[in-house]
Amino acid sequence: MALADFLQSIEDSGFGTAIREGAYYFPLLESLHVIALVSVVGSIVAVDLRLLGLASREQPVTRVTNDFLPWTWGAFVVAAITGLMLFSSTPVRYFDSTLLRIKFFFMFLAGVNMLVFHFVTYKDVQRWDTGDVIPASARLAGGLSLLLWTLVIFFGRWVGFTL
Repeated sequence: MALADFLQSIEDSGFGTAIREGAYYFPLLESLHVIALVSVVGSIVAVDLRLLGLASREQPVTRVTNDFLPWTWGAFVVAAITGLMLFSSTPVRYFDSTLLRIKFFFMFLAGVNMLVFHFVTYKDVQRWDTGDVIPASARLAGGLSLLLWTLVIFFGRWVGFTL
């Protein structure tokens, strides 16, 4: 089965049709998706602002990350599930959307940034956990994260208003 046929079968399914044509399903899912995304980005911003030294300076970096990371992942799961459900309403159009591809490109870059931060920069967090001076690599990770997630939101909303 070709990808186009697979996407069309999702769109033609009862599930895809219900979301697309139901009076309440799409707006409800979109609202849940936006709330989840705000929770993801809000929790990430709290950590990024700590890394940049602009908020929660009295808190150790490890405490801020440990407090917010479970919320980030929980909200991300909800955002991913609701996003896939929204995608199922018109997968052919979404798949062809350059804007959606750009959104996912920036999500990918945000993920790479997060992985580099957690597996490289964060390894020696005990040296700078409570200090006022955050290493440049951690500040860079926080700044990039803010930029990339802003772009994810920008292109995601652009998709939402154009398709």
